[in-house]
Amino acid sequence: MTKIKYSKIGLISCVAVIVALTGCVVEGRGRHREVGVYVAPPPPVYIAPPRPVYVEPTVVVEDNYVYYPGYEVYYNSYRHQYYYRDGRAWVTRSAPPHISAEVLFASPSVRLDFHDSPANHHAVIVKQYPKRWAPPGPGRGRGEEHEKRRE
Repeated sequence: MTKIKYSKIGLISCVAVIVALTGCVVEGRGRHREVGVYVAPPPPVYIAPPRPVYVEPTVVVEDNYVYYPGYEVYYNSYRHQYYYRDGRAWVTRSAPPHISAEVLFASPSVRLDFHDSPANHHAVIVKQYPKRWAPPGPGRGRGEEHEKRRE
């Protein structure tokens, strides 16, 4: 009789071990079933769509200068500012030094081809356009650069 008890216990133990070792049994549509326990599928993961990036357009306007050799004054027509030396320092003002804008605009002038600070080019400009410089031709001393600007 002891042999039968051991064989039934052994059979039940083997079946229990086999069931435990098999783990989850996969059924259709991603559902998992563990022996005796229902395991729910993981919740869906929400990934937000990328936000649109707005890039503001940039407008770059370069400084341009008109030089008045008789007064050693630069005028920036974009900023409406005058640049000149006051002693050893460079200053920027909204009016020319010790002279009216009308008198300055009527004096000989030359449009320059640099877009940074006049202080960087002044040594060369003064040699190229001395104080008594005047443009060649019929428009001498009439400030035609600013006549166009005023229209």
